[in-house]
Amino acid sequence: MSFALVSGADDSPVILHVPHSSREIPAEVRAGIVLDDPALERELDHITDAHTAEIAAEAAALAGLTPWRFVNRLSRLVVDPERFPDEREEMLAVGMGAVYTRTTHKEVLREGDGRPGPLIERYFRPYAQAMSEAVADRLAATGRAVIIDVHSYPTRALPYELHGSGPRPPVCLGTDSFHTPPELLAAASEAFSQIGETGLDSPFAGTYVPLEFYGRDPRVAALMVEIRRDTYMTEPGGPATAGLGALAQALARLVDAVPKG
Repeated sequence: MSFALVSGADDSPVILHVPHSSREIPAEVRAGIVLDDPALERELDHITDAHTAEIAAEAAALAGLTPWRFVNRLSRLVVDPERFPDEREEMLAVGMGAVYTRTTHKEVLREGDGRPGPLIERYFRPYAQAMSEAVADRLAATGRAVIIDVHSYPTRALPYELHGSGPRPPVCLGTDSFHTPPELLAAASEAFSQIGETGLDSPFAGTYVPLEFYGRDPRVAALMVEIRRDTYMTEPGGPATAGLGALAQALARLVDAVPKG
């Protein structure tokens, strides 16, 4: 299975979503990537949200009410489950739609259009369906679902970033006008205040909500947590530092601050 749903408490509405933490690329997908092995490893260093699965796991263990976790086991170079799979996706402008054709430095990753269809059918749609089912399950169990997206980003902007000239605070909170209630945003700002300044929608904006619920169901709340990598790891792609534990504690505080129903 290319993703894992880790069970939490029956009465928890929270799903910690970790889409970009893995470096794993199946052999048949690797065959379609034109980079040689050293270049691919360098690209994975830049594009992977390293150690975010560990941050989410530690936070889940620390939280008073254990959240659910939905974790992508494959690299975003296979498919990026958070992109729109069609022309709505603004990252198509830099070759980074649901199936990437360019690297973080705008070099060729896949020739042509990267044959997105087969990868979307094999990896993207099953992932989206499973995440939709996880959200529906939380709605049925608790009457609401709260998706907290766990990401990281580099200290210095990479060439592919469309909005890289703005502030790059220790923690960036990505929001959606429909799915991010003010109380969730306030809870996140408070929870991460001990890490440092929290910013809003810069350098990355928006949240992830499965398309089945996106813009339709106000019972689904969502917030993206983007952590600047120098706060918890050696860049690019290096080991975690002592900051990881503090971030896990902050994320646990946010989980505990989410109303239970």
